[in-house]
Amino acid sequence: MILGDFYERNALFYPNHPAIRYQGRTITHREVLQRSCRLANGLLDRGIRPGDRVAILAQNCPEYLETYGACELAGLITVGINYRLAPPEQATILRDCEPTALLIERQYADRLPVLRAAMPKNVRLLCIDGSIEGIDRYDAALAKASETRPVTRPTEHDTAFMIYTSGTTGKPKGVMLSHAGQIELYRTISASLGAMQTDRKLIVMPYYHIGAKIEQMNYTLVGGTIILHRAFDAQAVLESMACERATAAHLAPTMIQAMLEVPGCNRYDLAALHTICYASAPMSVALCRQAIATFGPIFAQVYGLSESATATILQKHQHALDGPSEQVKRLASAGQAMIGNELRIVAPDGSDCAAGEVGEVWGRSKAMMQGYWRNPQATADALTPDGWMRIGDMGYLDDEGYLYIVDRKKDMIISGGENIYSREVEEALMMHPAILEAAVIGIPDEKWGESVKAFVACKPGATTTEAALIEHCRATIASYKKPRTVEFVLALPRMSSTNKVDKKQLREPYWAGRKRQV
Repeated sequence: MILGDFYERNALFYPNHPAIRYQGRTITHREVLQRSCRLANGLLDRGIRPGDRVAILAQNCPEYLETYGACELAGLITVGINYRLAPPEQATILRDCEPTALLIERQYADRLPVLRAAMPKNVRLLCIDGSIEGIDRYDAALAKASETRPVTRPTEHDTAFMIYTSGTTGKPKGVMLSHAGQIELYRTISASLGAMQTDRKLIVMPYYHIGAKIEQMNYTLVGGTIILHRAFDAQAVLESMACERATAAHLAPTMIQAMLEVPGCNRYDLAALHTICYASAPMSVALCRQAIATFGPIFAQVYGLSESATATILQKHQHALDGPSEQVKRLASAGQAMIGNELRIVAPDGSDCAAGEVGEVWGRSKAMMQGYWRNPQATADALTPDGWMRIGDMGYLDDEGYLYIVDRKKDMIISGGENIYSREVEEALMMHPAILEAAVIGIPDEKWGESVKAFVACKPGATTTEAALIEHCRATIASYKKPRTVEFVLALPRMSSTNKVDKKQLREPYWAGRKRQV
């Protein structure tokens, strides 16, 4: 079975059912298959062959989904380009993946000179949303192509698409994901979330990100409807959820925070909404409590990364606000391993850690990446010979297999011989009523080796002081873990590809020029 089979199945069983709702436009499952086949044949007519990379530079739009569909039907490899990157950064990705086709929106036409220089000379270009001088139009290409099934077809072991990592530790790497692996993943998550053909799933995360693709396919798998947003606007999402009678949504915690700040957010009619899946970053316990109080017990957390796909889930019923302390504590966890996923917590000597003991998180499943594109060394560093992925987060499992992430391995702070995990300090800061967001890093300290520094942004209209926050943390966590300094910022810097806090940027001024970064 390949991913393209699901488009064919939906067109057969639910031909007139809405597959995509986008800015007032409805595209049925039959139309998705027809348009995806036309695009696939249009690309094949232009000399693109199975295994070739097809890059797309666009914001969310139906054509993005059609590009994925075309490639999955014909055996081409989709590569989404992060539109928020600077042109030289985009050129680095294109130079690495060497696409034979680039689909691009008009708004990025001024980048073409830089991008073309990074790609093969014979690259085929299509303008998605109108005309760019000297480039074929997407709609014209579809009009001239056949809607019959493409003559080429991938196998389940072929690469379906590549997701480029954010590159925070070096050059961006292309994560290769297979048809078989992704089908395994979608089946698992779809079942875990209880996805149904009658569901209407709101997607607003960008499609160059693995999360948007996964969450879309969880519901496309069963023939549901995708309510697609081009970009995130908190009020627009709330209005869309109410108007479209959305039953499910995929959001990052920062988006949930923004929605909670919309005046009257609790007055929108969201009676149909039964699931909000959050990912991309952990949600603080304080924010989680506020979200549940406003929207109800409809939140499910998934945890993983592009390379290992999703590893764990904290189900809706496991978001316990009250009850036995062991249950309530799990609100801060990433949940338990999904069916088909294995977890290990590994000590520095390679042995398995005991319950409650912090170590490096490893995962294994059939959805694991095939490797990094043309980067065997990075692949060997990440994957063990027996299929385990070194996820790189530090965490522990409790006695019932709930996973607690305490830090990124590289973000661990060692001060005075004590290990300090920034997540715990950040959670303490977030419990203060004035704090909107917080990030904690280790900075050089002549006496202690490293000391804890916090960056915080206050909620609109709220104020506090450095001394008050330090004292607040002293009352919440062990004294040696509290921040020694606190810097107030308007907002934390974030990585454009994932919207996660960019701690590398926060650390850089303090560690610049040093041979060691710890």
